[in-house]
Amino acid sequence: MGDLEIRPATADDVPEIVAMLADDPLGAQRESPDDLAPYLAALERLTADPHQHLVVAVREERVVGTLQLTVIPGLSRRGATRSIIEAVRIHADERGSGLGTRLIEWAIDASRREGCQLVQLTSDNTRTDAHRFYERLGFTASHVGFKLPL
Repeated sequence: MGDLEIRPATADDVPEIVAMLADDPLGAQRESPDDLAPYLAALERLTADPHQHLVVAVREERVVGTLQLTVIPGLSRRGATRSIIEAVRIHADERGSGLGTRLIEWAIDASRREGCQLVQLTSDNTRTDAHRFYERLGFTASHVGFKLPL
C-alpha cells in the first residue's frame, strides 16, 4: 500500500478535497471547485470544533482520500456517544487499492478512542458500490434516512 499518512486537513488540502468531492455524478451537481471560499470558511468552522475531524490520506505528498468524522454525545442508548462518517472520497487513481478500507478503519479506531459506542454513516441510494463496500466492512443498512433541504 506504500507510505500512507492520515492527518488533519489543512487549507492547502482544500482544492484537492473539493476536486474529489466533485469527481462523481452527484458531487458534480453540488460542488463548486472554482470557488473555494465557502470550503475554506467551512474548514475554519470544522477546525474550531473539537467534535469534528476532517482528515486526508496522503501518499507521496499527494492527497488521495478524505473523510469527515463527527463525534456526537447523546442521551439515547444509555447516554451513548456515537460518530458519523461523512464525505468519504477516494481519488479515482486509488479506487480498489484498499485505501477506502484504511480510511474507514481509521475512523472506527478514532471513534473508539473518543469513547463512541456506535459508528454510523449514510450513503446516497444511488451509490450501490459504496453500499457493498460498507457492508463488507460490517456496517448494516438498518435505518431509512430522510433529508430536508433548507
